[in-house]
Amino acid sequence: MSSETITRPASRLANVRRGRQLEYLTIAWNSLEAVASISAGLFAGSIALVGFGVDSVIETSSGAVLLWRLRDGERGEARERIALKLVGISFLLLAAYVAFDAVKSLLMREPPEASYFGIGIAAVSLVVMPLLARAKRRVAVQLNSRAMQADSRQTDLCAYLSAILLAGLVLNALFGLWWADPVAGLIMMPIIAKEGVGALRGETCGCADSCH
Repeated sequence: MSSETITRPASRLANVRRGRQLEYLTIAWNSLEAVASISAGLFAGSIALVGFGVDSVIETSSGAVLLWRLRDGERGEARERIALKLVGISFLLLAAYVAFDAVKSLLMREPPEASYFGIGIAAVSLVVMPLLARAKRRVAVQLNSRAMQADSRQTDLCAYLSAILLAGLVLNALFGLWWADPVAGLIMMPIIAKEGVGALRGETCGCADSCH
Protein backbone atom coordinates (compact mmCIF):
# COMPACT_ATOMS: atom_id res chain seq x y z
CA MET A 1 0.00 0.00 0.00
CA SER A 2 1.48 3.35 -1.04
CA SER A 3 1.99 6.25 1.33
CA GLU A 4 -0.40 8.30 -0.85
CA THR A 5 -3.17 5.74 -0.30
CA ILE A 6 -2.62 5.98 3.45
CA THR A 7 -2.41 9.77 3.45
CA ARG A 8 -5.65 10.39 1.55
CA PRO A 9 -7.99 8.60 4.03
CA ALA A 10 -6.11 10.21 6.93
CA SER A 11 -6.46 13.64 5.32
CA ARG A 12 -10.15 13.05 4.65
CA LEU A 13 -10.76 11.99 8.24
CA ALA A 14 -9.02 15.16 9.41
CA ASN A 15 -11.26 17.29 7.17
CA VAL A 16 -14.40 15.48 8.34
CA ARG A 17 -13.29 16.11 11.92
CA ARG A 18 -12.71 19.77 11.06
CA GLY A 19 -16.16 19.94 9.47
CA ARG A 20 -17.76 18.53 12.60
CA GLN A 21 -15.94 21.06 14.75
CA LEU A 22 -17.22 23.89 12.56
CA GLU A 23 -20.78 22.59 12.79
CA TYR A 24 -20.54 22.30 16.58
CA LEU A 25 -19.28 25.90 16.64
CA THR A 26 -22.16 26.97 14.36
CA ILE A 27 -24.73 25.30 16.61
CA ALA A 28 -23.23 26.79 19.78
CA TRP A 29 -22.95 30.31 18.33
CA ASN A 30 -26.42 30.33 16.79
CA SER A 31 -27.95 29.01 20.03
CA LEU A 32 -26.43 31.87 22.02
CA GLU A 33 -27.33 34.34 19.27
CA ALA A 34 -30.93 33.12 19.23
CA VAL A 35 -31.43 33.50 23.00
CA ALA A 36 -29.79 36.93 23.07
CA SER A 37 -31.57 38.27 19.96
CA ILE A 38 -35.05 37.06 20.82
CA SER A 39 -34.76 38.31 24.42
CA ALA A 40 -33.45 41.71 23.31
CA GLY A 41 -36.02 41.91 20.51
CA LEU A 42 -38.98 41.17 22.78
CA PHE A 43 -37.72 43.70 25.34
CA ALA A 44 -37.26 46.44 22.73
CA GLY A 45 -40.24 45.50 20.56
CA SER A 46 -37.93 44.99 17.56
CA ILE A 47 -39.42 42.88 14.77
CA ALA A 48 -36.13 42.59 12.91
CA LEU A 49 -34.25 41.50 16.04
CA VAL A 50 -36.81 38.82 16.95
CA GLY A 51 -36.85 37.61 13.35
CA PHE A 52 -33.06 37.43 13.36
CA GLY A 53 -33.17 35.38 16.58
CA VAL A 54 -35.73 32.93 15.23
CA ASP A 55 -33.64 32.61 12.06
CA SER A 56 -30.71 31.65 14.31
CA VAL A 57 -32.85 28.87 15.82
CA ILE A 58 -33.56 27.55 12.32
CA GLU A 59 -29.89 27.84 11.36
CA THR A 60 -29.05 25.77 14.45
CA SER A 61 -31.40 23.07 13.18
CA SER A 62 -29.76 23.19 9.76
CA GLY A 63 -26.33 22.82 11.37
CA ALA A 64 -27.57 19.76 13.24
CA VAL A 65 -28.81 18.28 9.95
CA LEU A 66 -25.39 18.58 8.35
CA LEU A 67 -23.73 17.22 11.49
CA TRP A 68 -25.95 14.16 11.07
CA ARG A 69 -24.60 13.72 7.55
CA LEU A 70 -20.98 14.11 8.64
CA ARG A 71 -21.48 11.48 11.31
CA ASP A 72 -23.63 8.92 9.48
CA GLY A 73 -22.93 9.40 5.76
CA GLU A 74 -25.61 7.96 3.49
CA ARG A 75 -27.59 6.53 6.42
CA GLY A 76 -28.49 10.11 7.31
CA GLU A 77 -29.91 10.97 3.86
CA ALA A 78 -33.51 9.97 4.63
CA ARG A 79 -33.47 11.88 7.90
CA GLU A 80 -31.89 14.87 6.18
CA ARG A 81 -34.68 15.05 3.58
CA ILE A 82 -37.31 15.02 6.34
CA ALA A 83 -35.41 17.59 8.38
CA LEU A 84 -34.96 19.85 5.34
CA LYS A 85 -38.72 19.85 4.77
CA LEU A 86 -39.30 20.88 8.38
CA VAL A 87 -36.61 23.54 8.19
CA GLY A 88 -38.14 24.87 4.94
CA ILE A 89 -41.59 25.13 6.51
CA SER A 90 -40.07 26.90 9.52
CA PHE A 91 -38.36 29.45 7.27
CA LEU A 92 -41.62 30.18 5.43
CA LEU A 93 -43.55 30.55 8.69
CA LEU A 94 -40.86 32.92 9.96
CA ALA A 95 -41.05 34.98 6.74
CA ALA A 96 -44.84 35.21 7.09
CA TYR A 97 -44.56 36.29 10.74
CA VAL A 98 -41.93 38.95 10.00
CA ALA A 99 -43.97 40.32 7.07
CA PHE A 100 -47.22 40.45 9.08
CA ASP A 101 -45.65 42.08 12.15
CA ALA A 102 -43.64 44.56 10.06
CA VAL A 103 -46.68 45.70 8.05
CA LYS A 104 -48.76 45.98 11.25
CA SER A 105 -46.08 48.11 12.91
CA LEU A 106 -45.82 50.40 9.89
CA LEU A 107 -49.60 50.85 9.64
CA MET A 108 -50.07 51.40 13.38
CA ARG A 109 -46.81 53.39 13.71
CA GLU A 110 -45.46 51.26 16.58
CA PRO A 111 -41.90 52.47 17.29
CA PRO A 112 -39.48 49.99 18.90
CA GLU A 113 -37.17 50.95 21.75
CA ALA A 114 -33.51 51.54 20.88
CA SER A 115 -31.57 48.31 21.46
CA TYR A 116 -27.85 48.89 21.87
CA PHE A 117 -27.47 45.31 23.04
CA GLY A 118 -29.07 44.21 19.76
CA ILE A 119 -26.65 46.44 17.84
CA GLY A 120 -23.78 44.68 19.61
CA ILE A 121 -25.18 41.23 18.70
CA ALA A 122 -25.57 42.19 15.04
CA ALA A 123 -22.09 43.75 14.88
CA VAL A 124 -20.36 40.70 16.37
CA SER A 125 -22.34 38.37 14.09
CA LEU A 126 -21.30 40.45 11.09
CA VAL A 127 -17.66 39.71 11.97
CA VAL A 128 -18.00 36.05 13.03
CA MET A 129 -20.29 34.70 10.28
CA PRO A 130 -18.09 35.52 7.24
CA LEU A 131 -15.06 33.94 8.96
CA LEU A 132 -17.06 30.82 9.77
CA ALA A 133 -18.45 30.62 6.23
CA ARG A 134 -14.94 30.88 4.76
CA ALA A 135 -13.68 28.05 6.98
CA LYS A 136 -16.61 25.86 5.92
CA ARG A 137 -15.93 26.50 2.23
CA ARG A 138 -12.33 25.35 2.66
CA VAL A 139 -13.47 22.08 4.23
CA ALA A 140 -16.16 21.68 1.55
CA VAL A 141 -13.52 21.90 -1.18
CA GLN A 142 -11.33 19.32 0.56
CA LEU A 143 -14.26 16.92 1.01
CA ASN A 144 -15.80 17.73 -2.38
CA SER A 145 -19.06 18.16 -0.48
CA ARG A 146 -21.95 20.16 -1.92
CA ALA A 147 -23.71 19.77 1.42
CA MET A 148 -20.94 21.58 3.28
CA GLN A 149 -20.74 24.17 0.50
CA ALA A 150 -24.47 24.84 0.79
CA ASP A 151 -24.16 25.11 4.56
CA SER A 152 -21.46 27.76 4.11
CA ARG A 153 -23.94 29.73 1.98
CA GLN A 154 -26.44 29.55 4.83
CA THR A 155 -23.79 31.05 7.10
CA ASP A 156 -23.26 33.79 4.50
CA LEU A 157 -27.02 34.40 4.64
CA CYS A 158 -26.75 34.95 8.38
CA ALA A 159 -24.08 37.60 7.71
CA TYR A 160 -26.37 39.38 5.20
CA LEU A 161 -29.21 39.37 7.74
CA SER A 162 -26.81 40.74 10.37
CA ALA A 163 -25.95 43.68 8.09
CA ILE A 164 -29.63 44.43 7.41
CA LEU A 165 -30.47 44.14 11.11
CA LEU A 166 -27.56 46.36 12.12
CA ALA A 167 -28.62 49.07 9.67
CA GLY A 168 -32.20 49.08 10.96
CA LEU A 169 -31.19 49.15 14.64
CA VAL A 170 -28.59 51.90 14.16
CA LEU A 171 -30.97 54.12 12.18
CA ASN A 172 -33.59 53.77 14.90
CA ALA A 173 -31.20 54.26 17.83
CA LEU A 174 -29.18 57.19 16.47
CA PHE A 175 -31.68 59.06 14.31
CA GLY A 176 -35.04 58.03 15.74
CA LEU A 177 -36.16 56.52 12.43
CA TRP A 178 -38.74 54.18 14.00
CA TRP A 179 -39.76 52.76 10.62
CA ALA A 180 -36.22 51.49 9.92
CA ASP A 181 -36.78 48.40 12.10
CA PRO A 182 -39.95 47.10 10.38
CA VAL A 183 -38.48 48.02 6.98
CA ALA A 184 -35.39 45.97 7.87
CA GLY A 185 -37.76 43.12 8.71
CA LEU A 186 -39.46 43.44 5.32
CA ILE A 187 -36.07 43.37 3.56
CA MET A 188 -35.15 40.21 5.48
CA MET A 189 -38.47 38.52 4.65
CA PRO A 190 -37.86 37.56 0.97
CA ILE A 191 -34.32 36.36 1.80
CA ILE A 192 -35.69 34.07 4.52
CA ALA A 193 -38.55 32.92 2.26
CA LYS A 194 -36.13 32.05 -0.57
CA GLU A 195 -34.11 29.92 1.84
CA GLY A 196 -37.31 28.16 2.91
CA VAL A 197 -38.28 27.35 -0.68
CA GLY A 198 -34.75 26.05 -1.31
CA ALA A 199 -34.98 23.78 1.74
CA LEU A 200 -38.35 22.39 0.63
CA ARG A 201 -36.84 21.60 -2.76
CA GLY A 202 -33.90 19.90 -1.08
CA GLU A 203 -31.40 22.46 -2.31
CA THR A 204 -30.22 23.93 0.99
CA CYS A 205 -27.97 21.13 2.16
CA GLY A 206 -27.37 19.32 -1.11
CA CYS A 207 -29.41 16.16 -0.51
CA ALA A 208 -28.05 14.52 -3.60
CA ASP A 209 -24.56 14.60 -2.17
CA SER A 210 -22.92 12.32 0.38
CA CYS A 211 -20.67 13.61 3.14
CA HIS A 212 -19.09 10.34 4.18
